[in-house]
Amino acid sequence: MAKGGQRDRRREIPRTDVALADARLVAAVDRLGRATVKAVVAEAQERARLGEIEPTDVIEAAAAALPARATTLRPVINATGVVLHTNLGRASLSASAVEALRTAAGPTDVEYDLATGDRARRGRGALDALAAAVPAAQAVHVVNNGAAALALAATAMASGREIVVSRGELIEIGDGFRLPDLMQSTGARLREVGTTNRTALRDYQSAIGPETAFVLKVHPSNFVVRGFTSCVATRDLAGCGVPVVVDIGSGLLAREPLLPDEPDAASALVDGADLVTASGDKLLGGPQAGLILGRADLVQQLRRHPLARALRVDKLTLAALEATLRGPETPTWQALRRDIDELRSRAERLAKQLSADGVDATAVESDSVVGGGGAPEIAIASWAVALDPTLAGPLRRHAPPVVGRVERDRLLLDLRCVPPESDDAVRDAVRAVAVGAEE
Repeated sequence: MAKGGQRDRRREIPRTDVALADARLVAAVDRLGRATVKAVVAEAQERARLGEIEPTDVIEAAAAALPARATTLRPVINATGVVLHTNLGRASLSASAVEALRTAAGPTDVEYDLATGDRARRGRGALDALAAAVPAAQAVHVVNNGAAALALAATAMASGREIVVSRGELIEIGDGFRLPDLMQSTGARLREVGTTNRTALRDYQSAIGPETAFVLKVHPSNFVVRGFTSCVATRDLAGCGVPVVVDIGSGLLAREPLLPDEPDAASALVDGADLVTASGDKLLGGPQAGLILGRADLVQQLRRHPLARALRVDKLTLAALEATLRGPETPTWQALRRDIDELRSRAERLAKQLSADGVDATAVESDSVVGGGGAPEIAIASWAVALDPTLAGPLRRHAPPVVGRVERDRLLLDLRCVPPESDDAVRDAVRAVAVGAEE
């Protein structure tokens, strides 16, 4: 009994074991884990102690507060117009790749020969698929990301020696990581040649000597230098007498008319590159991975280096990569090739539906981009729904979150990256937050 003869309502708060016996929470334990559900119950109990809810409402509040899934990652509708948005996880996987992830989630023959019962080449299906996609490569290997592929090449081939590279290609990638720092961390020395805007073949030739391990050519995939500029083509570097390693970055395996200036692995190899490195989660449209293609002896040298073990990909990556290479068109290329008239029709339909509900919405022309460090300055015509910019925050916090971009005091929901089947979800989200803003 509390002071003054009043009943202490905190004593009415259900014990944790009683709450966890509720059928809804029992089912949640199977789905989310006991620790997660117990933490939700504890939070509801604390709310009751503070008087925010009634003690009798603790179990109901806990059931309502359960997370939708065991991971804190949330699926997002990408309406930014950036097809490969790094902060949103870059490439969306195809249905085939997602199915492959489920297949590989349990025990699998990733490194086992079912016919003989012996150990087999790890990830042979994915490696065979990558080799088939780029016949110009004598051999292929896969590590855990694009930077790892380049770091492995530098460690295995150039530790204690020199890598010759143009000053105009000493790029900085995401989150402040710089190519010179990455290369030097491997024990290699960088021999910079040329200038920021111009590098000639003679610059490379004069720098190459007994200490040269290889010439590195890097595609400046996230910026463009215009004006009085020059660079040296791979085919010209191939005659310098040392291996040429080309980092194409974005993972395009073959030439693509939609992106004529974007380098691809097949062309680089045909032009004389000894090794090509690239990312798997950019224009390839697959999982995060580092692709290594080229001369069989060099690929073998990298594959057998001790660092390769530390950079090894898991069975889930191998499964998704193989399904991406063998399967149907990926969501990345579906978005890039989406018909402009279809986008206009969808934008106009959405704007009309929202306007009928009293939401200030207009269909407008927009520009999409590749993103993810690919095809810089290439604008792809698109269509968007323009809204009040104050809706940007509420839409990001909605379930599901809808992420657009604010441009010229308008929130644009660009539909190029939005699958048509998600249009209703976008409409419902805008309706919900617009009504909430009015209230």
